[in-house]
Amino acid sequence: MKKSDLHVELLDTTRLNQLDSYIETIQDPVGSLINVLHRAQHIFGYIPRELQLYIARKLNIGAAKVNGVVSFYSYFSEEKTGKYLISVCMGTACYVKGAEEIVKTFLRELDVDKHEVTDDELFSVRDVRCVGACGLAPVVTVGEKVYGHVTPDDVAKIIKDFRGDKVC
Repeated sequence: MKKSDLHVELLDTTRLNQLDSYIETIQDPVGSLINVLHRAQHIFGYIPRELQLYIARKLNIGAAKVNGVVSFYSYFSEEKTGKYLISVCMGTACYVKGAEEIVKTFLRELDVDKHEVTDDELFSVRDVRCVGACGLAPVVTVGEKVYGHVTPDDVAKIIKDFRGDKVC
């Protein structure tokens, strides 16, 4: 890929400056690729192709290496997500305890398909392979918050909690 293929104008300059400032504080940016990607995900909300190319050039590493890390780890998203990313674990323990119905309930309640962003840009829903909390199956994470033993009846309350409409 030629350097001219990088379209920096597609990326928010203020956010790029935040990422650049972070990278400048790291002694070994190449060895800290995952940390840089975590920061990029935090700043931008996702890591689109252009941002991956930008990071690769900034760290002087191959774009394929950056993309390989981004596509391998389920934490990273290449698609825009809502402010609150709802992840439903589909590991074996969660799946057999009804995770598929929980995903369907979230999608129905939010009126979106998987990986779409709600009209208010607050939510997006995805399924993930495993969150490593099998004893809490089925498990849902919303951002950093973990919900265990979730049932379809819990979905509306979880959504309302993040919209700010606390349910008593």
